[in-house]
Amino acid sequence: MTAINEVTDLTVEGDVAVITLNSPPVNALSAKVREGLYEGFKAAGADPAAKAIVLICEGRTFIAGADITEFGGASKGPGLHEVQDMMEGSPKPVVAAIHGTALGGGLEVALCAHYRVAVPSAKVGLPEVNLGLLPGAGGTQRLPRIVGAQKALEMMTSGQHVPAKAALAMGLVDELAEEGKLREAAIAFAKKCVAENKPLVKVRDNDSKVAADRGKPEIFENFRKANARKFRGFLAPEYNIRCIEAAVNLPFEEGLAVERKLFMELMTGSQSAAQRYSFFAERTAQKIPDVPDDTPLIPINKVGIIGAGTMGGGIAMNFANVGIPVVIVEVKQDALDRGLSVIRKNYERTASRGGITAEQVEERMGLISGSLEMEALADVDLVIEAVFERMDVKKDIFTKLDAICKPGAILATNTSGLNIDEIASVTKRPESVIGLHFFSPANVMKLLEIVRADHTSKEVIATSMKLAKKIGKVAVLVGVCPGFVGNRILGQRQREAQKLVMEGAMPWDVDRVLYDFGFPMGPFAMSDLAGLDIGWVKEKSKGETIRDVLCEMDRRGQKTGAGYYDYDENRNAKPSPVTEKIINDFIVKSGANPRKISDEEILERCIYPMINEGVKILEEGKAIRASDIDVVWQNGYGWPVYRGGPMWYGDQIGPAKVLEKMKEFQAKMGDQFKPAALLEKVVAEGKKFSDL
Repeated sequence: MTAINEVTDLTVEGDVAVITLNSPPVNALSAKVREGLYEGFKAAGADPAAKAIVLICEGRTFIAGADITEFGGASKGPGLHEVQDMMEGSPKPVVAAIHGTALGGGLEVALCAHYRVAVPSAKVGLPEVNLGLLPGAGGTQRLPRIVGAQKALEMMTSGQHVPAKAALAMGLVDELAEEGKLREAAIAFAKKCVAENKPLVKVRDNDSKVAADRGKPEIFENFRKANARKFRGFLAPEYNIRCIEAAVNLPFEEGLAVERKLFMELMTGSQSAAQRYSFFAERTAQKIPDVPDDTPLIPINKVGIIGAGTMGGGIAMNFANVGIPVVIVEVKQDALDRGLSVIRKNYERTASRGGITAEQVEERMGLISGSLEMEALADVDLVIEAVFERMDVKKDIFTKLDAICKPGAILATNTSGLNIDEIASVTKRPESVIGLHFFSPANVMKLLEIVRADHTSKEVIATSMKLAKKIGKVAVLVGVCPGFVGNRILGQRQREAQKLVMEGAMPWDVDRVLYDFGFPMGPFAMSDLAGLDIGWVKEKSKGETIRDVLCEMDRRGQKTGAGYYDYDENRNAKPSPVTEKIINDFIVKSGANPRKISDEEILERCIYPMINEGVKILEEGKAIRASDIDVVWQNGYGWPVYRGGPMWYGDQIGPAKVLEKMKEFQAKMGDQFKPAALLEKVVAEGKKFSDL
């Protein structure tokens, strides 16, 4: 065995040279890896004993992609293009042996081998779009030459990971090896290439698939149309599409030039910077400074949930999905039956779309049982209370849980903003109490705000963070304060949206500005979707707000065909003259003078107070870091990922501009705009929010 460098070895077995990469954790394409590959292929090519070359990786995966930490830095060692040219131009057949994942740059390297062998559990893909990028090492030009334009469009704009079996069917992989016997299979395949004098297949020269797509612009037009909603606001999907168009219509080298140009535009743009930031922010959120990685975990083998409503049922599904049995407790049989039947309908809907099998529906339903007795929670390891937001009700439940649940069980509340220390105070085990704030619908939404109370133990925090990952949630640890992080910041936006309407902007003006910014919908459209009567009580309504009047007129949102907007039978919204009249009546009654409000003011009034509130949250220590706030807002509130989150966006505008505007608004409109002391300090010291 010859050591090429510290991450690469070269051995010759019979007449096959085997280049082995070992650069933990995922063999990413760092400068060292590129150097090892370049020198390894050079040495194997020059060795007269070697008639073929196999590239294989140690550890849990093939090359999993680029080394993102090197992005934007000065380039060291051989470039990836040089490595690829060395492989593709090899006078001896090159076989890539794939296990784990060959993603992004990893697949782009494998596409420069003449043949690819993979184990059935392997997956391949080009997921760069998720970082606001496109494959920049020939992937956009080589992939369509194997799988055709349509499949390349689907793969590259979704970033999907294709299982080895499907990759074999589409020609991305040439042979499947037996699991655990990849090395032997790849060497045998390489020997067969030599014995049968197989051609050195260069993907770049394979023109048949792209030739078949040439002169069919409708492939691209239809694809853009079908995905317009999904791609709205994002540059990367469109740039990926343009590269595939180039692969179909231009010679390989010209297509590569298009790829490089568009790659650099994305790489140096703000969208990809935001998406790369978000990628790391999500991972950083898992690190809790005072909860070490080796903190003992509490085994969670059975979960109890109190409340079979929309929230309780959705939470239950998360656990059943990963094989954890759940018991749901309700006070009335009809409420329990209704809750269980909604869960079953949700699963059946997923099955009808091909998401799960009919067997899996029964399997998951079999893990969920119901009871009308709190005593059914005596043996659970975790119980989550998901009843309505009333402190007296929650305290009563936690008093009972304290008496019923076994020692060491975690007692969690799904409150969206009540004081968890107060809830914990009625138990003799406040160290076992934590907030697990799921977002609705809980079986779909990614975010889980984990709320640490004053006495919550490190074991309970560590277990909750780990469990969140197991059930597929993005977890962020926050502190106790009204509304926690997400709803506390949302309150700022909602207040300004309502005020703007009383000053002369219409609900659809506010919604349009926030929609154009990148939110899936604005606050008024959101209220109509959720139902204007959530929390509204007819008997107590005095017609004091626009919402009161709308609800009294039975304009309760989409479900009644009218709310802030009017809706047609397909629930398409249009501005409502009825709402406009109600608003104008309120303005006249208040004695205010309506004015024309610019889009710029709407955006600044809605967004800058959110940033300021985020700074206050950091000042009070209710979030660990600025990026955690951004993770909350992206995963729970629809903040556009290509704008990074409120704190990242604040850094892009510049903290000084945020401060200046907050002071200007404070002078005109009062102390609701008072800048956080920490915002003043950040600006005075020339810092950024990301430094906090």
